[in-house]
Amino acid sequence: MASISQQIKLPFIDFNKGGDKLGPDCPEWTDLKVQVKRALEEFGCFEAHFGEVPKDLQKKMIGSLQEVFELSLEIKQRNISRRPFHGYMGQMPQLPLYESMGIDDANVHEKVDEVVSTLWPQGHPTFSKTTHSYSEKLLTLDQIIRRMILESLGLENHLEEHLSSAYYLLRLNKYKKPPTAEAKSGINAHTDKSMLTILYQDQVGGLEVETKDGEWIGIKPSPESFIVMVGDSLYAWTNGRLRSPYHRVMISGSEARYSVGLFSMPKAGYIIKAPDKMVDEEHPLLFEPFDYYELIKSLRQRGGAPSRICRQDLL
Repeated sequence: MASISQQIKLPFIDFNKGGDKLGPDCPEWTDLKVQVKRALEEFGCFEAHFGEVPKDLQKKMIGSLQEVFELSLEIKQRNISRRPFHGYMGQMPQLPLYESMGIDDANVHEKVDEVVSTLWPQGHPTFSKTTHSYSEKLLTLDQIIRRMILESLGLENHLEEHLSSAYYLLRLNKYKKPPTAEAKSGINAHTDKSMLTILYQDQVGGLEVETKDGEWIGIKPSPESFIVMVGDSLYAWTNGRLRSPYHRVMISGSEARYSVGLFSMPKAGYIIKAPDKMVDEEHPLLFEPFDYYELIKSLRQRGGAPSRICRQDLL
């Protein structure tokens, strides 16, 4: 396996600087906006501190993951979704250490309860409350960052449309401890298909991100931090102005790894089309307009999602 650089660090952005009133009128807003743009142009991701999700809620969320993955396989497989690749994933020969469950519209209490009732017919108020509260609070960070992105690119007139174009998927992940001391792939190198991903993980580690120069760097955020990452949908919408980084998870040691990601996903019927301002002689159009949901359905029929959405996928 190629060596992993520990010298390069992701940018760290502290969204607590503006307090609980962080917004466009806050003195810190402009500086944070510049930091976000630079980080996403250079790395496609950054480490974020966001105190609106308190430490005890982060801890409860990881505890909830451990509880849900202790359920029997039969019960976990009840987690299904009409949206491709959103339900239970696991028992895959190519990824034997990985399993995952999805909760669509996780910021909507009734939607969380629907999933909970399939896993625990008797109900589980604690899991439901934790999952909904976590998603709702983290949604605020997602919308802050996406607003900063549009402002920094001079696309303020697209703000309302852009923010309303997404729904939220919460994906719960477990990576089993490998059978040997040798590091094993928990999940292969890929880019996310979302607009934006906000990832929280326990301290087992294993996340790696590829830089512009093709070098892999190990990511070990602080226990209270999140990793914010651009997905292919935002990469396409900004016509490549922001990076959609390849990343993977390599597992070693004697502990299972847990993580949870909040994904802002394009709604069905929403056409991803780069604004005219994003296209010029130096930045020719990368993608013709496309419906993300129809594209993913087509890819599934053809045998699965690729590691990155690319031109030939739209043919």
